[in-house]
Amino acid sequence: MARAPRQEAEDRLLDRVAGVFARHGYDHTSVKDLADAVGLSKAGLLHHYPTKQALFEAARDVGRTHSRELFAHATRVPEGPARDRRAVELLVDFALDRPGLIALESRAISLLGVDDLDGDRLDALSQHVLTAFGVDRGTGDTERLVRVVGMLSALAVLSLAANHAGEKTAWRPHIIATCLDALGHRDPSPREA
Repeated sequence: MARAPRQEAEDRLLDRVAGVFARHGYDHTSVKDLADAVGLSKAGLLHHYPTKQALFEAARDVGRTHSRELFAHATRVPEGPARDRRAVELLVDFALDRPGLIALESRAISLLGVDDLDGDRLDALSQHVLTAFGVDRGTGDTERLVRVVGMLSALAVLSLAANHAGEKTAWRPHIIATCLDALGHRDPSPREA
């Protein structure tokens, strides 16, 4: 999953852009707000992305790309507790590293399990999450769906709080344990192991 330095810098810029969109919403975010957030002039930002919509789509595309990569790694493990752990660990690491993208994508959490959305209309992240965590919307397994949505909600809130508090390393194992608990897996703390 290592990226070239230029791509990494672009991803970080788009993470900051995503955070501004998540905080203020698309309609209440100006190109100047975005330029200020990334440390560029408005003209400088528009040189790379011609419109606010292009910036929004680029941020969403980065999130989709990362989610595909994360869940491709997770789905190499057979379904069950080991896959859940792997997917949670990958998600937590991504969320702690890319808070803007997680903030922007977390609004898709509320759409998971909505019956009137077909698979083609679900957000890419939602599709990957459902697949990685073995949720088949056709079976009506409400408990698993609720657990996955609860885990994602906890992950989003806790990773954003850890970033805000500057406690990413200290909070990481607790976020993972909380997410696994939400999925119904007991994660013994190091003291209990």
